[in-house]
Amino acid sequence: MSIKVSVIIPVYNPGKYIQPCIDSLLRQTLPANEFEVLFVDDGSTDESPAELDALAEQHPHFRVIHIPNSGWPGKPRNIGVGEAKGEYVQFVDQDDYLASDALRRLYEMGHRNGSDIVIGKVASNFRGVPHGVFKVDREKCTIHDAPLYDSLTPHKMFRTEFLRENGIAYPEGKRRLEDQLYMMEAYFPAKVVSILGSYTCYYYSKRDDGQNAGSARIIPSGYYGNLREVLDVVMANTEPGDFRDLLLRRFYRVEMLGRLSEPSVLKYDEAYLGEMLEAVQPLAEEYMGEGVRDGLGGLTRVRSTLLGRGDGDGLVRFARFGTSVKGATRLETAEWRPDGKLAVTLSARLVHGDDAEPVRLLRRDGRFYLHPELVEDVLEAGELVDVTDEMDQFRAEMSLRNRETAVEWPCAAEFTSHVEDLGDGACEVVLRGSGVVSPQGVKGRGPVSKGFWDIWVSVRGLGLVRKARLGADRVAGVETELRPALLGSPARPVIPYFTDPHGNLTLDVARRSKKLAPYLEDRPVQRMPGNRPELRLDVFTRPKTAPARTELVLSSGDGDRTHVVSAEIRNVAGRAHIAVPARAGSVPAGRWNLAARLDGEKAPALPLGTVTVRGNGRLRLDDTLPEVDAELVRTTLAKRRKAALRRRLRAVGGPVVRRLPAPARRKLRGLAAKLTG
Repeated sequence: MSIKVSVIIPVYNPGKYIQPCIDSLLRQTLPANEFEVLFVDDGSTDESPAELDALAEQHPHFRVIHIPNSGWPGKPRNIGVGEAKGEYVQFVDQDDYLASDALRRLYEMGHRNGSDIVIGKVASNFRGVPHGVFKVDREKCTIHDAPLYDSLTPHKMFRTEFLRENGIAYPEGKRRLEDQLYMMEAYFPAKVVSILGSYTCYYYSKRDDGQNAGSARIIPSGYYGNLREVLDVVMANTEPGDFRDLLLRRFYRVEMLGRLSEPSVLKYDEAYLGEMLEAVQPLAEEYMGEGVRDGLGGLTRVRSTLLGRGDGDGLVRFARFGTSVKGATRLETAEWRPDGKLAVTLSARLVHGDDAEPVRLLRRDGRFYLHPELVEDVLEAGELVDVTDEMDQFRAEMSLRNRETAVEWPCAAEFTSHVEDLGDGACEVVLRGSGVVSPQGVKGRGPVSKGFWDIWVSVRGLGLVRKARLGADRVAGVETELRPALLGSPARPVIPYFTDPHGNLTLDVARRSKKLAPYLEDRPVQRMPGNRPELRLDVFTRPKTAPARTELVLSSGDGDRTHVVSAEIRNVAGRAHIAVPARAGSVPAGRWNLAARLDGEKAPALPLGTVTVRGNGRLRLDDTLPEVDAELVRTTLAKRRKAALRRRLRAVGGPVVRRLPAPARRKLRGLAAKLTG
């Protein structure tokens, strides 16, 4: 069988940090005879060469190539591409790892589209992730119609012949920005690029020794000399105009102004800041024309102005202000919708300083400007920064982020911007909106994994993006509607809670740590009237929630005697109902305390009240428990009668109806539908 994918991993003295990478490759769902792994050992001096050789002996689809030390990943990657037998190559770094189904999914997407490049969603617990690239799956796109320029790391899948035919190779030896150069040289000739945004394929992992690639301090002259090569690729492949300005602006914002902004510039000594300005200014003057600069957000344009003036002190002062700018949110409502999604309404805005003052704008003669107080330390008196044309660019986005794995998923949300007056011509932009959080997944993505999932809001405006947790500032009483839930099939608990001490909203999915019982202690337990003992808990469910089993514990008043019986939890009108067994034959007659083990045998059970066991074993719930609302009872009983009638009709009439002609079957089924609703 031909090899579908060659995984190429440059290796140099990885120590223990390579093990998660190896483990992830051994867990791949793509059959071992359909992919190969090429470890290119760049002259390691630790024990890894021998360990990798031993690994290759055990796994025939693993190969190790030993080369003299080149000092950088470029040459090992080039050698890997030259040796690859796969239709596609996938680059992986030694201290990162792949999701178990990554190679299969990426290859299938690339193969069906004839893709030159396939980009899989990434997660990181220490470096920025371009979430905008992964908002949706894209079967076919190019650099002209998708924001590929925001994803310039090489940890992607490339069609092997595409790389070879176009002569795309890494510059070898020690240098900076080789990834950006490689990716820009690849994006322009790529006819088809595919993006898999609905499955997290690649995980960047922070090393506890601080030695992740790119963590060392840059040498400005060399770094920006290398950036010039990248910019030249952009210039050679574009014509003057908006598209070229868009690409150049990305490098201006990130690699140039980004290193002269917070937090980086605040760590520079005077001499190093001088070196940075000396290296950056010529590039800005040569490549970043008026079209590039005018497309920057207002606050970023201030940095650009200071760079143009060579004002290093001003850049440092403005970075101190920028450090104080935060995103602020206010949670107004939060409740479960019938479809199993948590609906929230909220507001968001930009604030600054210890007192969270609004980031003010100045309204004058129908135009909007940065308020002079924001720039008084860095610009000349009376020098105004016009932001009128970017007022419609204020945005807010909501996401759900796993606290441990750093996997992040966008949440459907809509916001509208409102200009609110603050007096004396000052105003601020407030974003008001609503969104839904879906623990059970959305189209193209399954349920979220077990764990703590935090709700984040990204606030965008004036050239800044600030992320903020949701919940610490909230309307009084929000907690009342924020009940635990049982969702999915099999049913999983989803427990919304506010963190201590910060008060932010988090979902504990599938009992990562939180338990149901503690969150139900102060919530009502009601009983359904009638002969069938049944209890209604203040736990949200929905019709598609699968019934679950639990154990009921009957204990004597002194606690010396206990009996355990099995019971079912099922959805009834949006709440979890415990169907208490009608009889408990092995339990002696008398009055017993009743509790439910909602969180397993070892966790404390939830007290439910008392129950009387009669001589014949029949159970009767405590009459002092409040009854469920009468209208709900009538509706529930009516639904149960119709469901029972449907079952009887199917059991008795089904075999007969199936033997009738089609017209007769349709008539009888229509009649049955009318009878059963």
